[in-house]
Amino acid sequence: MSVEGSSSVHRTLAILLTLGSEDAAERGSLGVVEIARRVGREKSQISRALRALEESGLVERDPDTLRYRLGWRLFTMAVNVGQQRLLAEAPAILRRLVAATKERAHLTVPDGDGALTVLSESPMRAVQTAGWVGRVVPLHTTSSGRALLFDHSDEEIRELLADTMFGSAGPQAPRDVEDVLARLHRARTRGYVLVDEEFEEGLVAAAAPIRDFRGRVCAALNVSAPKFRFGRDLDKTGRMVCSAAHQISRAMAGLDPVESSRPQTPARPQR
Repeated sequence: MSVEGSSSVHRTLAILLTLGSEDAAERGSLGVVEIARRVGREKSQISRALRALEESGLVERDPDTLRYRLGWRLFTMAVNVGQQRLLAEAPAILRRLVAATKERAHLTVPDGDGALTVLSESPMRAVQTAGWVGRVVPLHTTSSGRALLFDHSDEEIRELLADTMFGSAGPQAPRDVEDVLARLHRARTRGYVLVDEEFEEGLVAAAAPIRDFRGRVCAALNVSAPKFRFGRDLDKTGRMVCSAAHQISRAMAGLDPVESSRPQTPARPQR
C-alpha cells in the first residue's frame, strides 16, 4: 500500500472512531469542522472522506443540521460480528459448564415466538436430557425461553403470548400469561431462571440471559437435567449458569472476563 493510501485508511479510521466516541454519541452528531479538529486534518480532506463513507452507508449526514453520525450499515456489521463472536466464544464456556455440573448445557437464541437451540454440549452419562440442537421450544415453559424475555415489558410479553395454549406442557407449567409474568419477575430478581417440571414431567433446568455489545439480550445459556438427579442442586446451578452467561456477555462486549476459567457460584443477590 502506498504512503498516500495508508494515510487515507488511517484518516478514515480516525473519523469512524471520532464519530463512535462516547462524547459524539451523547451529542448525536458532529460537524465537519469539529471532526477535522479532533482528527487533526484539513477540513477538505475530512469532507472528501466523509462523502465516501456516506456513499458506503458507514456514516449518515443529517439533512437539516448537515452534521454526521455513524450509519446503520456499521451497526448491521457490528450485529453480524456479534453473532460470529457468540458462536466463537460460547463453546469453550459450555464445555467448562458441563464439566462443572456434569449435565448437558445449551446455547439458545430467539426464533420468532420460540427459542432455538444452536449449540449443545453433553457429558458422558447414561441418562441425559434429549438433544435440542435445531429444535424450537416455547418461551413460556422453558428456562432458556424465559431468559430471552428478560428485557421485554409486561405488555410486550402479553402480546407475544396472546395466542399461546396454556396447560398442555409439564405439571408445573404456567397457567396463564400473568403466571408467566410473575415467574419472570422472580427470575429477574435472582438474575437467572429456574424451571421445575414446566416443559415436561421429570425435567428441571436453569438459564441466564447473554447480552451483546449494546447490553441487549441476544441469547440464553441453560443447563437441563432429570429431576431425580438434579433437583436439589438447581439453585446452585442457576448461579453457575448466570456466572458463565456473564463471561460470554463480557466477551461479546469486547471485555476480558473477570471470572476464573471455571464457572463459579456468584454471591446471592440481595432480596
